[in-house]
Amino acid sequence: MLEAMEIVKSILLILHFVGLAGLFGGWFLQLKAIGRGEAKIPAGMMHSGWLVLASGILLFGVNEMIGGVTMDIRVKLTVKLLVALVVVVMLFLNRKKDPVPSGVMWAAGGLTLANICIAVLWH
Repeated sequence: MLEAMEIVKSILLILHFVGLAGLFGGWFLQLKAIGRGEAKIPAGMMHSGWLVLASGILLFGVNEMIGGVTMDIRVKLTVKLLVALVVVVMLFLNRKKDPVPSGVMWAAGGLTLANICIAVLWH
């Protein structure tokens, strides 16, 4: 059973990385438009945000089921979940605005980068 859960965890982690790439890449492609005040939220960026959120929640659950999770890891994952939730809600609330306020786009990119840093640097 543990081996199957490790496979599920690996698949979810790959999906999480794909979503993260789409979210950060979508923001990165909007940099010039953000500077001109003409930014839009591409549908792919929104979908990637949902993928990051869903796969992150499922990864949290799989880690709990596998066991060996310390309180430090739970706190880290909770912080990452809250940051991802803020990004997705921000994008969702502004997805139909044309143009999207530059501050919203900078916050989305900055929080996505912060989430990457939390994942890599928080031990």
